[in-house]
Amino acid sequence: MNNKFIRTDMLFGKDSSEKLKSKKVAVFGAGGVGGYCIEALVRSGVGTIEVIDNDKVSESNINRQIIATEKTIGMKKTEAIKRRAEEINSEVNIIPRDLFYSPETEGLFDFSSYDYVVDAIDTVTGKISLAKNCYEKGVKVISSMGCGNKIHPEMFKVADIYKTSVCPLAKVMRRELKARGVKKLKVVYSEEEAITPCFQPESEVTAKKQTPASCAFVPGVAGLIIAGEVIKDSLEIEK
Repeated sequence: MNNKFIRTDMLFGKDSSEKLKSKKVAVFGAGGVGGYCIEALVRSGVGTIEVIDNDKVSESNINRQIIATEKTIGMKKTEAIKRRAEEINSEVNIIPRDLFYSPETEGLFDFSSYDYVVDAIDTVTGKISLAKNCYEKGVKVISSMGCGNKIHPEMFKVADIYKTSVCPLAKVMRRELKARGVKKLKVVYSEEEAITPCFQPESEVTAKKQTPASCAFVPGVAGLIIAGEVIKDSLEIEK
């Protein structure tokens, strides 16, 4: 028994870490939600994690992203994830993919090769594409809904997309997925009403889109909840 994961085995069974070691999970998005999700997957002993993100660590990520430090600013997020993950568990296989996922790049992915897919990306078109591809190929998937402009992590819930309420992103996803024949999607969402940011940074103000405000204790909670669902589903733990 691997002592690194003995506490996990005590909780879920002697062979649980070996089962998780055999799993391949794809995490799309390595930011505030995805980074914490990957952290928990690595610390749970998941064997292979494919990380898809084309962004670099910026100074504004420090308030909420687990990979963001003054030393990692400017580094590719996939590289920062790989370095951190291998320091935690040298046996983990991190597959970094430095690209932006969208309907235009979906053909570059073999979804049937994944045991589980985590959607932690920001774009609606990308989220719809992931949900549709996984649904059609019978691959387990869980999607993060909106985490910006929120201050109450205790209000997160796990539900099917068609049982969500309040969250504006979930509303759009319900409509778009229904139109595409996607009948189910597990999501983490919040019924907290979004607050209005106190101001917009001058460097980030655009005519089309406002930058959401964020804090250290909301996106990470969503990521950890998602990781918990992946682990429990992978081990077929009764809810």
